[in-house]
Amino acid sequence: MDGRSEFLCGVVEGFYGRPWSMEQRKVLFQWMQRWELNTYLYGPKDDLKHRLLWREVYSPEEEGQLHTLIVESEKRGLRFVYSLSPGQDIVFSSSCDLSLLKRKLRQVSKLGCQAFAILFDDIDHSLCQADSQAFSSFAHAQVSVANEIYRFLGEPPVFLFCPTEYCGSLCSPSVSKSPYLMTVGEDLLPNISIIWTGSKVISRELSVEGLSEVQSVLQRPPLVWDNLHANDYDSRRLFLGPFKGRYPQLATQLRGLLLNPNCEFEANYIPLHTLGTWYRTGRKEKKGGRGMIVGEGGRRQGGGKEHFGQIRDMVLEKNTHTLGTLTLSEQQTLRLALPTGGDGEEREKKLHNNQFQQGPGQPRSPGGVLCVEKAPLSESQIRLLVGLHYLPHEHGPSAQRLLQDLTWLKEHCHLVSANDKKGPPQKVCVCRSKALHLSAEEWRGRAAGFLGVCEEIAALHSSVVSGVSKAVLYDLYPYVWDLRNTALVAKAFICWLGCGTTTGAELLGVESEPWVFKGGVSGELQMLLPIGSNSELFSHPPPLFPTSRLYNIRPYHNKDKAELYCMVRQLQQGAQGSPDSSPAHPDLIGDRCLGPCLALCPEYSMVLEDELGVCGCVLGVVDVRSFAKRCQTCWMPAMRDKYPPRTGHANSQEVLQQMEEDQGEYPDSLLYHFPSQLRLDALPDLVDISVTRCLLTALLTALKANGSHGVFCEMQPTDRMRLDFLTKLGFLEIIRGEARHREGVVLGRLL
Repeated sequence: MDGRSEFLCGVVEGFYGRPWSMEQRKVLFQWMQRWELNTYLYGPKDDLKHRLLWREVYSPEEEGQLHTLIVESEKRGLRFVYSLSPGQDIVFSSSCDLSLLKRKLRQVSKLGCQAFAILFDDIDHSLCQADSQAFSSFAHAQVSVANEIYRFLGEPPVFLFCPTEYCGSLCSPSVSKSPYLMTVGEDLLPNISIIWTGSKVISRELSVEGLSEVQSVLQRPPLVWDNLHANDYDSRRLFLGPFKGRYPQLATQLRGLLLNPNCEFEANYIPLHTLGTWYRTGRKEKKGGRGMIVGEGGRRQGGGKEHFGQIRDMVLEKNTHTLGTLTLSEQQTLRLALPTGGDGEEREKKLHNNQFQQGPGQPRSPGGVLCVEKAPLSESQIRLLVGLHYLPHEHGPSAQRLLQDLTWLKEHCHLVSANDKKGPPQKVCVCRSKALHLSAEEWRGRAAGFLGVCEEIAALHSSVVSGVSKAVLYDLYPYVWDLRNTALVAKAFICWLGCGTTTGAELLGVESEPWVFKGGVSGELQMLLPIGSNSELFSHPPPLFPTSRLYNIRPYHNKDKAELYCMVRQLQQGAQGSPDSSPAHPDLIGDRCLGPCLALCPEYSMVLEDELGVCGCVLGVVDVRSFAKRCQTCWMPAMRDKYPPRTGHANSQEVLQQMEEDQGEYPDSLLYHFPSQLRLDALPDLVDISVTRCLLTALLTALKANGSHGVFCEMQPTDRMRLDFLTKLGFLEIIRGEARHREGVVLGRLL
């Protein structure tokens, strides 16, 4: 291969984070060979000897691994480019540092590497005192070292230089007037190629005008280091969408293009597949052929089919590859699969219909996990997965619809609110009443669509856990799990709005410009919620052991009372360690722990359920002062009637006395900052503790939406697990003397 004239197109492993494994790189080389890509650049930022410890030579074992990679790439017809990033602490004028740099690259050259890159990205512009005396500018120092290394290596056909100003937004004062870029363009030897990322670090598009401008300043065509699918800057984002926004005709303006993809190797099949399509199309056009153009909106011009809508066509290969079971082997590439038998859509409908059909009387198996039927992802689930994790500057159709619906449902929740002040007086004309009825129906119809997508996300989460390989599960699970949790909270919020109990006090959530807030679709859903600015409620590591169990969070219904009472009775027995300690009346514990909230403010009660029934609940009181008065006037008289002294049950009378004590007043100093209260209960067999966090967050969202600015809860100091759980969610211990019981601890947090 003549590297000086060949267009370099391929992959750069240049992200921050855990580098890919040797086996993953071998699979990558297979993909690249199949899709006719030609270049791999080795430069993982977290390889210590690539960046932080660049002066140190590789050990014999590390040498062997590098040699294996170089040989493997050559077998696949790929050019292996080794890069080094000495810019963080190199002394440019130091002959010792220069000798160490040469020693390191000589070692790699002896392993068979014939292409190199020296990177000065993401470093400070300042020079040390010695360098300031030796060089007139930062650019001159870098160019001097790069030129000397290039000559030392024998002027290899491929030698790349990454400048510190590597995109338009980093240039001072602009691309065309940057003294740094002008020095690099003038003094860097002409056969050294210069890396460029576009107008931004992550460029939505690459334009002919922009590339022509930088080519003029650099006095050579740039090589694009494309960060379109890079996700190392945001731990909650993944990009499964196609390579787009770069017309194949741009190849005439470039030395090459290398894609820096997702850190998660298994997520890069579609990005690299479509990069190969882009490269082959450019070559066909250069030869005068009529090729397929991947243009704006991801449409295939000339073919007439939407690229996004043709994931099946893109992933299917002639050698019986199916959209389906995800594997990692030399014979099989990453596969996104359809069911091999029956209709995929019908299977999803059955799954949805059977999600929560378990009757309340069925006993729960201790510690058991009821998994979804093990089956590969359906085509619609693949579309959903890709659409929810599309590209950094745009979402897929499913994600767009999800965000648009949530925004609309919030803005128009007055249509179903019982507290609607905008509503008409009692006597209205028939046509006005009909219009209001239709608007409420429209809200409920759109809410049903939103809830349906949230349920599809939950089913997708379960299918990913139960239907993909371990390698793919390891890479995708944190993102699917995170979005599942945020969708659980958003779904519960819309269900709560549909109950008509909102006052609209704090409904609009957090205002932010598009793409500013981190987290992708999950982050944007979060920021649309009233509690969205509290990141500690949403950002947590996923569980060590994924579960495919389906969960749901919804407002409390009267029919849930028996299950909830049974649950707290079970928890009480577990805490006391003996089933014989239960009170004489089966409702007694439930009446004390849950009864007041369920009777007097059920609108702030949320239920957590799985396929076996109710497994948790959180109860809230928006205004503790008024609630306490209502308890004294309404609840306690009813309890005295229900448990009269003549029954003769000492246990009942003891609990009744505790109920009386529970109604004691909290100090004003507490209620001034924390006017609301909550109680959280969940069965101990929950495998994924994060759903309990979602349950609590759903209640906090409702309290915040109706104007609460702080919430507290009371518990025993011996309940270390619950104390630790709430502390991680931003709750802080308040003065213990303000608890109603001497041994009680009060935790609170502002909303």
